[in-house]
Amino acid sequence: MTLPLTAREFHLAARPTGAPTAANFALVERPIPELGEGQILVRNTWMSVDPYMRGRMDDRPSYIPPFQVGAALEGSAVGEVIASASGIPVGATVTHFAGWRDYSVVDAATATPVDTSLAAPQHYLGALGTTGLTAYAALTDVARVDSGDTVFISAAAGAVGSVAGQIAKKRGAARVIGSAGGAAKTTLLLDEFGFDAAIDYRKGDLAGQLTSAAPEGINVYLDSVGGEHLRVAVEAMRPTGRIALVGAVSGYNGPTAEAGPDLYLAATRELSLRGMLVSSYFPIFGEYITKAAGWLTDGTLRTRHTVYNGLEQAPAAFLGVLSGANTGKMLVRLA
Repeated sequence: MTLPLTAREFHLAARPTGAPTAANFALVERPIPELGEGQILVRNTWMSVDPYMRGRMDDRPSYIPPFQVGAALEGSAVGEVIASASGIPVGATVTHFAGWRDYSVVDAATATPVDTSLAAPQHYLGALGTTGLTAYAALTDVARVDSGDTVFISAAAGAVGSVAGQIAKKRGAARVIGSAGGAAKTTLLLDEFGFDAAIDYRKGDLAGQLTSAAPEGINVYLDSVGGEHLRVAVEAMRPTGRIALVGAVSGYNGPTAEAGPDLYLAATRELSLRGMLVSSYFPIFGEYITKAAGWLTDGTLRTRHTVYNGLEQAPAAFLGVLSGANTGKMLVRLA
């Protein structure tokens, strides 16, 4: 095939003040450099947008460096190798972290070949990707679910939450409760993802709804929201309950985070609140993919994707995931 000479990529045009808008992104065209030793050229077919990217738009210290104004954005993507100066052959499908562009020059050492006979390529950005691994690690290690537990999951119709609810059931949870926004999502939790109860946080009285769904309290909480959800979950926790702190999307666009939980209550109930970075669990990625691919094949793990078409739609997809417009994993189809 004739190799492309240029690639389109999104840059951070300006740092947002409050909620980001389309004006914070700029689509530019750049020459594709010649491959150096150990590099590959990837024609990206799918890319991911994820809530954590919002923090990288601000210039402040975090666990991952901020995006630079005027420089290309990055994130997970999957695509086909169309040129190689490495041991990865042309035609292979790989995942990598140079998303937000249609063609990526990638160091082969940072790319991971994937088996598309196990699952479609886009699953390696969702259920077989870091969001799936996050759900798995959160409920098998960070806040371990044991047989008979009552489990509460926020953002339950999203990429992490929808997988987490099903993993909780696989681990023997007696009752799994999910929080989501709107009747369509709460119905999906019950009818497709196998949750036992669903809370529509948009109706208000989150504490009252959780009490009705779990009158005897909860043992495990997976938190992707922070703020009121975390406060209410701590209040509903049984003694020695476990909380996995995965995200805090409710406070990402504000100048300060929402009010947090009663830590004195957490202390007197001997609760465990533990943060997690999915990168700490990369050593078990292969083990997880093998399990999850089997679940996808036998139909015991159900997934949803919300798809925007075309690189031009990547900012809209990202803004959508911040506002809860997605069901399951938010993806951008590039080719």
